[in-house]
Amino acid sequence: MKRIVLVRHAEEPGDDHVQTTLTANGHAITTAMPFKGEAIDLDNVDGAVIYGGPFNVFDTDEHPFLDDEAGLIEHCLENDLPLLGICQGAQQIAWHLGADVGPVASGVREFGYFEIMPTAEAGDFLDRPLFLPQNHFHTFALPAGAVHLASSETFPNQAFRIGDTTYALQFHAEQGPTGFRRWQERQGAPYGTLGAQDRDEQDRLMEAHHAAQLAWFSGFVTKLFG
Repeated sequence: MKRIVLVRHAEEPGDDHVQTTLTANGHAITTAMPFKGEAIDLDNVDGAVIYGGPFNVFDTDEHPFLDDEAGLIEHCLENDLPLLGICQGAQQIAWHLGADVGPVASGVREFGYFEIMPTAEAGDFLDRPLFLPQNHFHTFALPAGAVHLASSETFPNQAFRIGDTTYALQFHAEQGPTGFRRWQERQGAPYGTLGAQDRDEQDRLMEAHHAAQLAWFSGFVTKLFG
Protein backbone atom coordinates (compact mmCIF):
# COMPACT_ATOMS: atom_id res chain seq x y z
CA MET A 1 0.00 0.00 0.00
CA LYS A 2 1.32 3.42 -1.00
CA ARG A 3 0.41 6.76 0.56
CA ILE A 4 -0.76 9.00 -2.29
CA VAL A 5 -1.48 12.69 -1.75
CA LEU A 6 -4.12 14.26 -3.97
CA VAL A 7 -3.64 18.02 -4.30
CA ARG A 8 -6.89 19.71 -5.26
CA HIS A 9 -7.55 23.33 -6.27
CA ALA A 10 -11.28 23.27 -5.57
CA GLU A 11 -13.63 21.40 -3.27
CA GLU A 12 -14.82 18.55 -5.46
CA PRO A 13 -16.29 15.12 -4.68
CA GLY A 14 -13.80 12.26 -4.80
CA ASP A 15 -15.58 10.53 -7.68
CA ASP A 16 -12.93 11.05 -10.36
CA HIS A 17 -11.10 8.18 -12.02
CA VAL A 18 -7.82 8.90 -10.24
CA GLN A 19 -9.24 8.56 -6.76
CA THR A 20 -11.53 5.64 -7.54
CA THR A 21 -8.73 3.70 -9.25
CA LEU A 22 -6.20 4.34 -6.48
CA THR A 23 -8.77 3.35 -3.84
CA ALA A 24 -9.68 0.18 -5.73
CA ASN A 25 -5.97 -0.69 -5.87
CA GLY A 26 -5.72 -0.45 -2.08
CA HIS A 27 -3.68 2.72 -1.69
CA ALA A 28 -4.05 5.14 1.21
CA ILE A 29 -5.39 8.47 -0.02
CA THR A 30 -4.71 11.85 1.58
CA THR A 31 -6.35 14.94 0.11
CA ALA A 32 -4.62 18.31 0.54
CA MET A 33 -5.99 21.69 -0.47
CA PRO A 34 -3.12 24.16 -0.08
CA PHE A 35 -5.27 26.97 -1.51
CA LYS A 36 -7.22 26.71 1.76
CA GLY A 37 -4.05 26.79 3.84
CA GLU A 38 -3.68 23.03 4.25
CA ALA A 39 -0.10 21.76 4.49
CA ILE A 40 1.42 18.92 2.47
CA ASP A 41 3.24 16.40 4.65
CA LEU A 42 6.27 15.51 2.54
CA ASP A 43 7.36 12.89 5.08
CA ASN A 44 4.30 10.81 4.26
CA VAL A 45 4.22 10.84 0.46
CA ASP A 46 4.80 7.80 -1.73
CA GLY A 47 3.29 9.50 -4.78
CA ALA A 48 1.19 12.51 -5.70
CA VAL A 49 -1.46 13.82 -8.07
CA ILE A 50 -1.85 17.56 -8.69
CA TYR A 51 -5.25 18.32 -10.17
CA GLY A 52 -6.45 21.12 -12.41
CA GLY A 53 -7.81 24.42 -11.17
CA PRO A 54 -8.38 28.09 -11.86
CA PHE A 55 -5.00 29.46 -10.78
CA ASN A 56 -2.33 30.87 -13.09
CA VAL A 57 0.77 28.86 -12.27
CA PHE A 58 3.02 31.92 -12.56
CA ASP A 59 1.03 34.02 -10.05
CA THR A 60 3.04 32.84 -7.07
CA ASP A 61 3.07 36.29 -5.42
CA GLU A 62 -0.73 36.33 -5.47
CA HIS A 63 -1.03 32.62 -4.60
CA PRO A 64 1.99 31.65 -2.45
CA PHE A 65 0.56 28.18 -1.85
CA LEU A 66 1.78 27.38 -5.37
CA ASP A 67 5.31 27.49 -3.98
CA ASP A 68 4.33 24.78 -1.48
CA GLU A 69 3.07 22.66 -4.36
CA ALA A 70 6.35 23.30 -6.20
CA GLY A 71 8.04 21.81 -3.15
CA LEU A 72 5.98 18.66 -3.61
CA ILE A 73 6.91 18.51 -7.30
CA GLU A 74 10.59 18.82 -6.45
CA HIS A 75 10.31 16.22 -3.68
CA CYS A 76 8.78 13.69 -6.10
CA LEU A 77 11.34 14.43 -8.80
CA GLU A 78 14.29 14.13 -6.42
CA ASN A 79 13.04 10.86 -4.92
CA ASP A 80 11.69 9.21 -8.11
CA LEU A 81 8.19 9.09 -6.66
CA PRO A 82 5.25 8.74 -9.04
CA LEU A 83 3.80 12.16 -9.84
CA LEU A 84 0.86 12.99 -12.08
CA GLY A 85 -0.05 16.56 -13.02
CA ILE A 86 -3.43 17.21 -14.66
CA CYS A 87 -4.21 20.45 -16.55
CA GLN A 88 -3.08 23.14 -14.07
CA GLY A 89 -1.00 20.45 -12.37
CA ALA A 90 0.72 19.66 -15.67
CA GLN A 91 1.36 23.35 -16.23
CA GLN A 92 2.86 23.58 -12.74
CA ILE A 93 5.31 20.79 -13.51
CA ALA A 94 6.28 22.46 -16.80
CA TRP A 95 6.67 25.87 -15.11
CA HIS A 96 8.71 24.39 -12.25
CA LEU A 97 11.08 22.91 -14.85
CA GLY A 98 11.56 26.24 -16.62
CA ALA A 99 9.08 25.99 -19.51
CA ASP A 100 6.71 28.74 -20.64
CA VAL A 101 3.05 28.47 -19.61
CA GLY A 102 0.08 30.62 -20.57
CA PRO A 103 -2.75 31.25 -23.04
CA VAL A 104 -2.22 31.08 -26.78
CA ALA A 105 -2.38 34.29 -28.79
CA SER A 106 -5.48 33.20 -30.73
CA GLY A 107 -7.56 32.92 -27.56
CA VAL A 108 -8.73 29.44 -28.53
CA ARG A 109 -9.63 26.94 -25.84
CA GLU A 110 -10.66 23.31 -25.57
CA PHE A 111 -13.92 22.64 -23.72
CA GLY A 112 -15.43 19.30 -24.54
CA TYR A 113 -14.12 15.99 -25.85
CA PHE A 114 -11.19 16.24 -28.25
CA GLU A 115 -9.07 13.69 -30.07
CA ILE A 116 -5.72 13.11 -28.40
CA MET A 117 -3.09 11.56 -30.64
CA PRO A 118 0.07 9.74 -29.51
CA THR A 119 3.41 11.04 -30.72
CA ALA A 120 6.13 8.85 -32.19
CA GLU A 121 7.75 8.83 -28.73
CA ALA A 122 4.60 7.83 -26.83
CA GLY A 123 5.59 4.17 -26.51
CA ASP A 124 3.16 2.26 -24.29
CA PHE A 125 1.75 5.46 -22.78
CA LEU A 126 -0.85 5.68 -25.54
CA ASP A 127 -1.05 3.34 -28.51
CA ARG A 128 -4.00 4.89 -30.40
CA PRO A 129 -5.94 8.15 -30.62
CA LEU A 130 -8.60 8.70 -27.94
CA PHE A 131 -11.28 11.33 -27.40
CA LEU A 132 -10.74 12.75 -23.91
CA PRO A 133 -12.29 15.55 -21.84
CA GLN A 134 -10.73 19.01 -21.93
CA ASN A 135 -11.35 22.31 -20.19
CA HIS A 136 -8.49 24.78 -20.65
CA PHE A 137 -7.12 27.73 -22.58
CA HIS A 138 -3.58 27.82 -21.17
CA THR A 139 -0.88 25.57 -22.57
CA PHE A 140 2.72 24.69 -21.78
CA ALA A 141 5.98 24.41 -23.67
CA LEU A 142 7.96 21.22 -23.20
CA PRO A 143 10.62 21.53 -20.49
CA ALA A 144 14.18 20.44 -21.11
CA GLY A 145 14.52 16.67 -20.99
CA ALA A 146 10.80 16.02 -21.47
CA VAL A 147 9.52 13.23 -23.69
CA HIS A 148 6.58 14.49 -25.77
CA LEU A 149 3.75 11.96 -25.51
CA ALA A 150 0.56 13.34 -27.06
CA SER A 151 -0.96 16.18 -29.04
CA SER A 152 -4.31 17.48 -30.31
CA GLU A 153 -5.21 19.42 -33.42
CA THR A 154 -5.34 22.76 -31.56
CA PHE A 155 -2.85 22.25 -28.74
CA PRO A 156 0.22 20.27 -29.79
CA ASN A 157 1.54 19.77 -26.25
CA GLN A 158 -0.98 17.51 -24.51
CA ALA A 159 1.28 15.25 -22.46
CA PHE A 160 4.91 14.73 -21.52
CA ARG A 161 6.94 12.71 -19.08
CA ILE A 162 10.13 13.38 -17.18
CA GLY A 163 12.08 10.22 -16.46
CA ASP A 164 9.92 7.20 -15.74
CA THR A 165 7.78 8.49 -12.86
CA THR A 166 6.59 12.04 -13.66
CA TYR A 167 3.73 12.59 -16.12
CA ALA A 168 2.00 15.82 -17.11
CA LEU A 169 -1.38 15.65 -18.90
CA GLN A 170 -3.19 18.69 -20.27
CA PHE A 171 -6.42 16.71 -20.76
CA HIS A 172 -8.82 15.53 -18.04
CA ALA A 173 -8.91 11.76 -18.44
CA GLU A 174 -9.71 11.60 -14.72
CA GLN A 175 -13.11 13.20 -15.28
CA GLY A 176 -16.04 10.86 -15.82
CA PRO A 177 -19.52 11.85 -17.02
CA THR A 178 -20.68 12.88 -13.55
CA GLY A 179 -17.77 15.26 -13.07
CA PHE A 180 -17.88 16.64 -16.58
CA ARG A 181 -21.62 17.36 -16.23
CA ARG A 182 -20.81 19.43 -13.15
CA TRP A 183 -18.59 21.54 -15.42
CA GLN A 184 -21.32 21.77 -18.04
CA GLU A 185 -23.81 23.04 -15.48
CA ARG A 186 -21.44 25.43 -13.72
CA GLN A 187 -22.22 29.12 -13.98
CA GLY A 188 -19.84 30.65 -16.50
CA ALA A 189 -19.23 27.43 -18.45
CA PRO A 190 -17.44 28.72 -21.58
CA TYR A 191 -20.01 27.81 -24.21
CA GLY A 192 -19.77 30.02 -27.28
CA THR A 193 -16.06 30.75 -26.85
CA LEU A 194 -13.57 30.01 -29.62
CA GLY A 195 -12.90 26.28 -29.71
CA ALA A 196 -15.59 25.17 -27.24
CA GLN A 197 -18.01 22.46 -28.33
CA ASP A 198 -21.73 22.88 -27.72
CA ARG A 199 -23.38 20.66 -25.14
CA ASP A 200 -25.03 18.30 -27.62
CA GLU A 201 -21.63 17.56 -29.19
CA GLN A 202 -20.05 17.04 -25.77
CA ASP A 203 -22.80 14.65 -24.71
CA ARG A 204 -22.53 12.67 -27.96
CA LEU A 205 -18.77 12.28 -27.67
CA MET A 206 -18.97 11.49 -23.94
CA GLU A 207 -21.37 8.61 -24.58
CA ALA A 208 -19.32 7.30 -27.49
CA HIS A 209 -15.89 7.45 -25.89
CA HIS A 210 -16.07 7.31 -22.10
CA ALA A 211 -15.71 3.53 -21.86
CA ALA A 212 -12.45 3.61 -23.84
CA GLN A 213 -11.28 6.61 -21.79
CA LEU A 214 -11.85 4.79 -18.49
CA ALA A 215 -10.22 1.56 -19.64
CA TRP A 216 -7.09 3.37 -20.82
CA PHE A 217 -6.78 5.79 -17.91
CA SER A 218 -7.39 3.30 -15.11
CA GLY A 219 -4.68 1.13 -16.65
CA PHE A 220 -2.31 4.09 -16.84
CA VAL A 221 -2.92 5.07 -13.20
CA THR A 222 -2.40 1.47 -12.09
CA LYS A 223 0.86 1.22 -13.99
CA LEU A 224 2.16 4.51 -12.60
CA PHE A 225 1.19 4.06 -8.96
CA GLY A 226 0.81 0.30 -8.67
